[in-house]
Amino acid sequence: MTALWINFKELREKLDFAKVLQHYGVELKLKRQGKQHQGFCPLPTHQGKKRSPSFSCDLERGLFRCFGCKNGGDIIRFATLMQGLDPDRGENIRTAALALAEQLGMDTSSTSVRPNGKPRKTSRIERPQEIEDTAGAEKNVEQAVTCPTLVNQPLNFSLQGLDPSHPYLKERGLTSETIAYFGLGYCSRGLMQERIAIPLHDERGLLIGYAGRLVDDLKIDQDNPKYRFPSAREREGKRYEFRKSLLLYHFFQISGRLNDLIVVEGFPSVWWLWQQGYANVVALMGSDCSEEQAKMILAKVEIDGRIWFMPDSDDAGARCAHSMFDQLSPYRFARWIKLKDGQQPTDCTGEDFQAMLSV
Repeated sequence: MTALWINFKELREKLDFAKVLQHYGVELKLKRQGKQHQGFCPLPTHQGKKRSPSFSCDLERGLFRCFGCKNGGDIIRFATLMQGLDPDRGENIRTAALALAEQLGMDTSSTSVRPNGKPRKTSRIERPQEIEDTAGAEKNVEQAVTCPTLVNQPLNFSLQGLDPSHPYLKERGLTSETIAYFGLGYCSRGLMQERIAIPLHDERGLLIGYAGRLVDDLKIDQDNPKYRFPSAREREGKRYEFRKSLLLYHFFQISGRLNDLIVVEGFPSVWWLWQQGYANVVALMGSDCSEEQAKMILAKVEIDGRIWFMPDSDDAGARCAHSMFDQLSPYRFARWIKLKDGQQPTDCTGEDFQAMLSV
């Protein structure tokens, strides 16, 4: 069976956001300029006020943003959400994109024909590598690999010239001490350009890569995800891969076995909790707890110890909590700390944490 590929860039250029909105039953309300729609949020995952005009679309640039539920991105992400799929999973983005391509009658086969009749290969853009990593789809990727594969290998370099005083970090309320402790800094060049570089270490404390958080949310789209993780590469006859499902962020900086361990989804929650005095905190770097991560958590927590789940208060956070409960609660005391609607751990104060983490 011939694999189906889709060129996301070409698809976005052909899609008319106004028609896509109307396709999903959104009543188009344009500002005077005629290129900006603003109205009620149509997303099925929207949390917050239902009858507040918090949803905005730039029809010309193909971007959307809801200031109520904090969702945003490009037209394909919008379609993914409207189809009830999780846009943080690469396979769901592909499903939504193929559905849109079918509506447009686009050719999604692996070859196409030039005007002169000679066949040419299309660009094989199923999903950018960084999207695969962000969605935790590094496993089960079918490809012919003829060279040995090395996973999460230590780097022989570190990024230089990072700016720890970038406004993005200050605006998140992080202190200089927190920024220095986690080695954070704005990168102005290379693959991490315009991103906060986040050092990633294995359980031994060895640097194995960097994640990059885009500082401008308006630039988030299919080719430019919010978080970028190391992509696979080949060098000197070897293939190097990064798999975040084998790691826990901040795990190496916690020594010994613990009576209490807090588990969150993302990097900022770890930074914020650490800054509030809760040093025993790790992040899954996503909304799924892998079997390997569950084993690491169990090995870190004493038999009579406690594991506290503190995911974001959205659908992905709920799935994350259920994933952890299924794997961990049979072996340890486990409690899901449910935040208020629309909240993330970074919205809480030290007093909030003190109240929530008491039995």
